[in-house]
Amino acid sequence: MANAQDVHRKRLLLRTKRLGLLMRDARLAAGRSLKETAEALRISPRTLRAYEEGRKSPSLPELAALAYFLQVPLEHFWGREIISDDIPPILKLPLDDLLAAHQKHIAERLKAARTRAGLSLKDLSAQTGIAASKLAAYEKGERAAPAVELELIAEVLGLKLRDFLPAADPLGEWLHQQQQIRGFLELPPELREFVAHPTHVPYLEVARKLSQMPVDRLRTVAEVLLDITF
Repeated sequence: MANAQDVHRKRLLLRTKRLGLLMRDARLAAGRSLKETAEALRISPRTLRAYEEGRKSPSLPELAALAYFLQVPLEHFWGREIISDDIPPILKLPLDDLLAAHQKHIAERLKAARTRAGLSLKDLSAQTGIAASKLAAYEKGERAAPAVELELIAEVLGLKLRDFLPAADPLGEWLHQQQQIRGFLELPPELREFVAHPTHVPYLEVARKLSQMPVDRLRTVAEVLLDITF
């Protein structure tokens, strides 16, 4: 048991160190000082420095707010790529309300996902190395889960970190838009050209409606089209 806990501890330590380096990289690439970034996130410069030095892990809502503030993809903080030195425009955040709403959403999602997976707090603790008492506090919203711990929990529950963020507020909408843009850019060039052409919007709308049809209705449409064609 002690060996398993050591493995979990070392894993968290390495992830926290890497996350800190990527946070500092994003801040420097945006040309923002430690002080102004800390002020934007409603935390002290000392806390932000602890995050960047890998001595402490931010919560997922704090990371999402940082991504929004620096205008970088949230996934930057889970990769290995050093981003460019281009300075993006900085947007003001209604952060106080956003962080509170996000924390509540995470707490509710955590409990629902664990229950759906059929795991007890003790089970989840054994698979993540995180104390059951801490997990309980995360689920009640009494304590913000560090992002690196939330990542481990997400893996066990078959989720991604993004699944814990709401999509109905400005920050969530922005993150969703970034995901859509990346998905579009991953399409083959010929499909990107087709989708981007305004005259093709009616065809895309038809495709969207067809994708939402029940199988039996879709089969009927296919049969009609075959009759017309042949």
